[in-house]
Amino acid sequence: MSVSSPRALGLTVAGVSLAADQASKLGLLFGARLAETGPIPVAPFAEFRLIWNYGISYGLFQQDNPWGRWLLVALALGAAILMTRWLWKTGSVWLAVSLGLIVGGAIGNAIDRAWAGAVIDFVHLFLPDRSRSWYVFNLADLWIVVGVVGLLVDSLRSGPEDATKSGSS
Repeated sequence: MSVSSPRALGLTVAGVSLAADQASKLGLLFGARLAETGPIPVAPFAEFRLIWNYGISYGLFQQDNPWGRWLLVALALGAAILMTRWLWKTGSVWLAVSLGLIVGGAIGNAIDRAWAGAVIDFVHLFLPDRSRSWYVFNLADLWIVVGVVGLLVDSLRSGPEDATKSGSS
């Protein structure tokens, strides 16, 4: 299978995004030792700050027991499987890349939760005067958001219909 096919490209994007997510987390945890050193300033509006997220987006549905933890792992892996099946069927490069980002991000966060019991978040954005702070996130979260935006753009684009627009599978 050549990388020029949408399927191969989407799977490559999933693998690269997963690897980048895990490498960034491991590098900050064990290389920069973020847990021991505390926040690391990277710009007047950003820092690396370690947050263990026991919930999902924005810390919703916090799970403090093993059942909740493994349920969230199962949901993330289930979503990754469904997105991979969709990726496998698409002929659209745009859609394959978007789905690959979502798959890589979902698996990255599932690995965190299975390994550490929580998702490792570390990118903290705020206004320079710190009067406004946004939530702390990781590369997997970024990949998922960019992938979802890609899906939305794909749904609005005109052009040849594929399985997502024609209703066929």
